[in-house]
Parts: sequence; C-alpha cells; structure tokens
Amino acid sequence: MTSPLLTFPGVYAPQDDTWMLADALLREPLARGAEVLDVGTGTGAVALFAAGRGARVTAVDVSWRAVLTARLNARLNRLPLRVLRGDLLAPVMGRRFDLIVANPPYVPAPAARVPRRGAARAWDAGRDGRLVLDRICRAAPPLLRPGGTLLIVQSALSDADRTLDLLRSSGLRADVVGRRSIPFGPVLEERQQWLRRHKLLAADASREGLVVVRAERTD
Repeated sequence: MTSPLLTFPGVYAPQDDTWMLADALLREPLARGAEVLDVGTGTGAVALFAAGRGARVTAVDVSWRAVLTARLNARLNRLPLRVLRGDLLAPVMGRRFDLIVANPPYVPAPAARVPRRGAARAWDAGRDGRLVLDRICRAAPPLLRPGGTLLIVQSALSDADRTLDLLRSSGLRADVVGRRSIPFGPVLEERQQWLRRHKLLAADASREGLVVVRAERTD
C-alpha cells in the first residue's frame, strides 16, 4: 500500500489482530490472479495486502460505512478491490476461493446476540465470543477450492480449540500458526470484571492472547 488507510467514524480501525492476519496472509504462497475473499473487511487493510500481490480480491462487510471506507482506500491506493455489503459469506455463496481471510467479531459480551448496528458489531460476539466464529467455521470450508486455505484471527478468550475442532470436522487440516500477547484494549478493560465473573478471564490476567488459525483443504 502506498497511501495511509482512512478510517471513517464507526469503522473498526486496524489493530494488532489486523496486522497479525496480514502477516499470515503475506506468508501464504499466492499465485497472481488467485481468488481471495476478505470477510469483515473493515477499512480493507488485509484485502489490500492481497490485492497488492496481484490477487483478485472480494471483500465483504455488513457495515455500509466499512464498505465505503474500503472502496475509498482501494481507490487511494490504486488497487482493484470488489467490496460487497452483506452478512458474512452470504454475498459470495456459490463461489470458490483460493484463500479466505477473516477477522470476525470475537469478544465475549454480556448480550446474548450480536449488535444489529453501531461500532460494537465489529467486536461483540455473544456471551462466549463464538456467535460469528462458529458460523464462519461452518460456512467457509465449502467455499474453498481444493488446496485452498482459510485464515482466521481471534482472541484466545473465545476458545481457539473449538475453532480447530470445527474446521477439522469439516475435513480441513487446521493449526494455530500465530500467537501474540497484547495489553487489554478499551473494550476488555471495561469488561474485565464481567469476564472474570464468568470464568472467561483468569483473576490475575492483564493481557489478551490473540491467535491466527490456518486451515487447508487438502482434497
């Protein structure tokens, strides 16, 4: 990318999880013209890294503000990017991809449902943090071409082992390929007492673990 990323109000700004996912993408062998899908694109940051490598990239987000932000960032960086508005993988059902990347909402929240609007849609994911992760783990594998790869970044608070189990049950070879420990951000700082009461956070924890899961279709 040649231009700084713009972030409209209410759109998830690139953070540690964004750059972890981008790093994992950059380590993937990616042929020119490969079909890539970015789920929950936000500003389009990860999608633009793929486009910069010559991939044909489709990006999806449920937020109109995110869609407009990603389109503008693509134009500013002079990179081709198709950005669609929709719920997770719904806009691309029936298509197949060589690589799918996802930075979904994964933070455990007191509300049992994901928010319908507002900035919290980018991080709140139900009481165990898995409302969106589970949907991606079930819906993404059929969209991979043979030899295709799925990369997901999530918090360790939202049970990375379950992500691995779901992907393996779909016939994918899945492993954790990246880990990082970061200080609590504003959301976890505000929510840590609730997390401790519900046994989602250790009493002495002061940092959050992030992981990148890689799953490959081997058939």
